[in-house]
Amino acid sequence: MIKFSNYFNDWLYGQNGYYSNYKQIGKDGDFFTSVSTSSFFGGSIAKKIIDSIESGFLPSNTTIIEIGAHHGYLLADIIQFIYTLKPKLLDTLNFAIVERFKDLQEQQKKYINDSFGDIVKLKHYNDISEVKLQNAYVLANEIFDAFGCDLVYTNKENILQQAFVSDNKIEFIDCIDDNIINHCNKYSITKGEVALSYKDFTNTICENINSFEFLTFDYGDRYPRNDFSTRVYEKHNVYPIFEDNLPLEKLFKKSDITYDVHFNYLSDCFKENNIKEIKFNTQLKSLVEFGILDLLEILKANVSEDEYLRQTQKVKVLLEPTGMGDRFKTLNIRK
Repeated sequence: MIKFSNYFNDWLYGQNGYYSNYKQIGKDGDFFTSVSTSSFFGGSIAKKIIDSIESGFLPSNTTIIEIGAHHGYLLADIIQFIYTLKPKLLDTLNFAIVERFKDLQEQQKKYINDSFGDIVKLKHYNDISEVKLQNAYVLANEIFDAFGCDLVYTNKENILQQAFVSDNKIEFIDCIDDNIINHCNKYSITKGEVALSYKDFTNTICENINSFEFLTFDYGDRYPRNDFSTRVYEKHNVYPIFEDNLPLEKLFKKSDITYDVHFNYLSDCFKENNIKEIKFNTQLKSLVEFGILDLLEILKANVSEDEYLRQTQKVKVLLEPTGMGDRFKTLNIRK
């Protein structure tokens, strides 16, 4: 019998885990992301990076570092838009990816090299603990919903219980972990996910990078839902973790597993490192603030009407208030 958080980590990162090998994202994969929806997602982040440099917050030789870059599409989109908007910055900027799996590192190196040749020098780190920089722009797209989480539930006797897994079956027993109990008391959590590993991650970034801007996009909200959000994605089908007769033994390591991020807790992890400049927003509001509509105007002046309309439709998916635009949230942090 193991804690659900360990089971979750083994599912995604263990031997032959779901993320240990390259997975297709998009129509032919298990799920869509903003990156697979439109290159203007990366374009708007590129514009935000340029603004941070031109305003003097970050130097022109800063390192743009992505954590968990999958194939490298997002970083490549960012580089392409920087080349379009401010090409001289590519002479001074540095680029890096944090990726634990060697075969994915090779995929990323090949894709960036095939896209840009010798123009871009890419550095890899195996773990965030290896990143020690004077300044950086740190990008984390949909990574916190892939941090191991524990499941908790308050029973009828008002006793907090914690999930354990045995033979791919989940059962709850009384929680004796003071860290989980204290967390649930602090945030009034009676049912749902607890991901205490956010704290070590944020501490490492704050200790190892002297000055940075950090941007993350993820499913979730400020406050815990007090319900289970853990779910499995397989070929664009979504299965709640406690769905009746869900065949965990068949889905284990062969499909994606995720949950909603508790953004207030993530913010507090940064606040505990004396960081005060923290901005929470929806993806819709963030991308508009970053300048995605300005990018579309530039596009309109340089391509055919058909191409402009095609790209506009993709951007609408990113911004749709009833879809990605509101369902995804962002945290923008400056130290």
